[in-house]
Amino acid sequence: MTAITSSRIDAAARRMLALSAGLLVALVGTGAGAAIEITERTSPGGILFWHVEEPAIPMVAFEVRFDGGAALDSVTRPGVARMVTALLDEGAGERDALAFAVEKERRSARFGFSTGRDGASVSARMLVDELAPSAALLAEALTAPRFDGEALERERRRRLSSIRQDATDPDSLARNAWYARAFPDHPYGQPAKGTVASVEAITVDDIRAMHGRLMTLDRAKVAVVGAIDADGAGALVDSILGGLPAVAPEGAAPAAPVDPAPPSGMEIIDLAVPQSVAILGHAGIARDDPDYIAAYVMNHVLGGGGFSSRLMTEVREKRGLAYGTYSYLSDLTDAPLVLASVSTANERVAESLEVIRAEWTRMAENGVSAEELDKAKRYLTGAFPLRFDTNSKIAGFLVAAQVAELGIDYVDIRNGLIEAVSVEDIRRVARRLLQPEALSVTVVGQPAGL
Repeated sequence: MTAITSSRIDAAARRMLALSAGLLVALVGTGAGAAIEITERTSPGGILFWHVEEPAIPMVAFEVRFDGGAALDSVTRPGVARMVTALLDEGAGERDALAFAVEKERRSARFGFSTGRDGASVSARMLVDELAPSAALLAEALTAPRFDGEALERERRRRLSSIRQDATDPDSLARNAWYARAFPDHPYGQPAKGTVASVEAITVDDIRAMHGRLMTLDRAKVAVVGAIDADGAGALVDSILGGLPAVAPEGAAPAAPVDPAPPSGMEIIDLAVPQSVAILGHAGIARDDPDYIAAYVMNHVLGGGGFSSRLMTEVREKRGLAYGTYSYLSDLTDAPLVLASVSTANERVAESLEVIRAEWTRMAENGVSAEELDKAKRYLTGAFPLRFDTNSKIAGFLVAAQVAELGIDYVDIRNGLIEAVSVEDIRRVARRLLQPEALSVTVVGQPAGL
């Protein structure tokens, strides 16, 4: 990297940091809904996107999410979708991996590519005065990736090393084993990064075929945020995505929907480590369910609220059984879940699980107190503006809102939905959702007394 390029990046970073701090103060002071104005647009090429014009920082954040992700993988060949996104910036068009990286740095652009269970995400931050060449480079990565053999082998070695490390990591083992039990015949049951056998078998043809299945306009949710007006944003969207196929090829749909039905009971995987990791869970609640917001608030009290949650209070603070424990709602497209986890010394696993089950039961039977609900509401509404303190965060939120079909006014009504939740709402949803007897438990380690 040249000294000129380096100083330009440093100067831009300092300016963005200072302006982001000012933007955060404004957001906290006025509320997220008052601070940003979201509009839904259609580009000249017919691509729907959400837009926020924010001229304070001379940069543009671009975000796109392609539905499908690792759910498009074959059960017998997991890891292909994630390999696609891992290789997108390893050369495109006429540029090999090194030339692509040099050009990206020359433009001070930042690109991110990732694949989850239900989607593949592309994030970009581009300086306004380098917008056209940066967008052209990103377009090449999405529409004309090289997938060179050398780059594939380099990524294959990295991936295999990571998978082999996972085989000795209690957290990774527990997570992978829990999902394998819950979804034995679905891509959800396979690790998104793949297995040793599947990654060793992936070919360039597999990757090209997955790229054609995954990155199509009918799968895309798009957001543009920054110092760019509506017309400029529409032109930007077309310049980056216009070269992609309009629709996925026939037969490219994700695996058939699956009912989440993890088996109750316990699986113990022996691993010689001083601390065991346990994952517990069962079927959850869909994001479009009318009771979802109440369930979200309920989970904050149960285990999602950090040190203020019941699980942390009972497991860590009162008994000193573990450094941490938590619960969360997993919004898988076809199989929502409610999950919890704890990591603790082998001799304390049994008691920790007993306490978590007891709190699961107490919440299911009694719900929350008025004081707990009031504290949860104050935190959840007060922290909401922090999701909008950078253009990139705003763009990510806009895409997530599109994926969940929350509506363009969600940023304005969300806190009101939280405030409307009552003690009775949580009692109802807790009785409906939490099923202590249905908990599926996976423990990795050498737990005593189980």
